Amino acid sequence: MLAKSKKIAAVFGSFGLLALVGYADYVTGYRISLLVFYLLPILVALRYVGPGLSFLMAVLSAFVWLSADIAAGERFGDIAIPIWNTGIRMSVFVLVVLLFTNREYLQKLVDQRTRKLRQEIRMRSRLEKELLEIAESEQRRIGQDLHDSLGQQLTATALAGKVLAKKLANKSVVEPALADRLVTMVEEAIELTRNLARTLHPIELGAEGLENALKNLAANLSKAFAVSCRFQPSSPLVFNDPQAAIHLYRIAQEAASNAIRHGHARNIVISLAATNKVLMLSITDDGSGLPPEARAKNGMGLRIMNYRAGMIGGTFDIQNLPAGGARAVCVLNPNRLDPEDYGTEN
Repeated sequence: MLAKSKKIAAVFGSFGLLALVGYADYVTGYRISLLVFYLLPILVALRYVGPGLSFLMAVLSAFVWLSADIAAGERFGDIAIPIWNTGIRMSVFVLVVLLFTNREYLQKLVDQRTRKLRQEIRMRSRLEKELLEIAESEQRRIGQDLHDSLGQQLTATALAGKVLAKKLANKSVVEPALADRLVTMVEEAIELTRNLARTLHPIELGAEGLENALKNLAANLSKAFAVSCRFQPSSPLVFNDPQAAIHLYRIAQEAASNAIRHGHARNIVISLAATNKVLMLSITDDGSGLPPEARAKNGMGLRIMNYRAGMIGGTFDIQNLPAGGARAVCVLNPNRLDPEDYGTEN
């Protein structure tokens, strides 16, 4: 109500100012130009009411100026002269309105983009902090795995080696089974080392690294959680961007793990397709879907997947399916991809 009253007061104030300027123009005579003063009611209308009234004031100011000059005694030898002068004055007033309107629009646009940039900076800082926390947690997990699995395996292997060495030193009969057991233990240690290496860097260098990594991810999830997780490529894919491949792998890993841990999914399909310069990764499950509060709170997992997609110039979205479950989709922007970086084999 108060804002409306101020706007009405501004409307009457603009017309009042125009009347005062017109009267002053009449009193001072037509030989003195009051151009700057005619801009006052126009700018007041623009500032407090809006462009509509401001344009109207621009038109009225041109005619008031002409009327004041005629009333002050100015005479024209040709009717085209006052028409021309009025048109010029009106054009100047309208141009001023346009300039100030665009200035305000640009200022609002700058303010909006500044606020958005600040929000993105805050979000990026928060995500970087969360990624550091995840990295530290992953390092602790890998250290635990090294101690509990590989460390114990190597300790047992060393003990078996000492037993064998002692028997050989005493020239005792060495059972072939003991030597075979030692070889088996060494091979198991090698396999544990490979698994840890895949955890640290799951994408092998090469054109088919991403596809192979997703296949291994599906197999490992199926084995670790006793679920059905399979990789489904639409066509043989060649992808030569290791950095983007790492982010896509981590998105698939996070989405599939969330579907198992939080959605209690029993069947998961990871698919990868490239068509018309668009690379699309999707993870579909038959679990309970994404709870409404998870999207509202924008949990850490969702933020990180969005962040990873943005890092490679893509978009990420996850939606619940009508029949149950959910589908997470990451699409790489066509402008982000270099035709030499990916393609499909014939």
